[in-house]
Amino acid sequence: MRPLILLSNDDGYSAPGLLAVRDELARHAEVVVCAPAVNQSATSHSLSLHRVLRLLEAAPGVFAVDGTPADCIYVALHAGTRVLPRRPDLVVSGMNHGLNLGSDIFYSGTVAAAREGAMRGIPSIALSADAGASREAAAALGVKLALALHRAAGQAARRPAPLLNVNIPAGSSWPVRATRIGARLYTEEVIFRQDPRGHEYLWIGGAGVRHDLVPGSDTEAYDEGAVSVTPLTLDLFAAQHEGIASGIALELNDGRTP
Repeated sequence: MRPLILLSNDDGYSAPGLLAVRDELARHAEVVVCAPAVNQSATSHSLSLHRVLRLLEAAPGVFAVDGTPADCIYVALHAGTRVLPRRPDLVVSGMNHGLNLGSDIFYSGTVAAAREGAMRGIPSIALSADAGASREAAAALGVKLALALHRAAGQAARRPAPLLNVNIPAGSSWPVRATRIGARLYTEEVIFRQDPRGHEYLWIGGAGVRHDLVPGSDTEAYDEGAVSVTPLTLDLFAAQHEGIASGIALELNDGRTP
């Protein structure tokens, strides 16, 4: 039996990057797409709990949800056989039109879709590519990495499930590096303007971006023209700050340990 791969993204079910990855994956596996109906970039890991959702089968094996990337993975995994014939062997998210480096992972819907899969115990990978990357070459490499993850995770039977974030720079041929999270820093702005009726509106976030030097990081790899493969964790516990939390608890308990 060929592996079953659940494919999603945050750019929408008809995005060229997703279609390129789907075509490449279909050579090696059974692929089911469940992706947002419209662009949901930077929606992070939000779930739509306060409005109804609609599921559309746009084509055989291609489903669109009018919600977030995390909604799409949740729906696909918990809708019985409406979307998936069985539990998938791998979740692939992307290929995103643009990068998800450094702190982008906290805002990225692409990464969130993969993270939702990993939270459910399924090996997952998020793929993102620079606008200057060859779409065909990037999709081919992304699929090679996804299939390598499937083989590695299956052999090791790891728990929790592995979660990888991949970024592909401009070009059509690249070395591949295992990396850590780097420092990608944006210009921070709030821009106030007026609409034609004189009402104020605003935009957040500036256009400028820079990378601080972090040896071995995804940002360093990108700056040097290499593909970054960054393992992410689902455990956000910060051991280095455990003492702060313990001290606050003791203070509020008048020095007593409950």
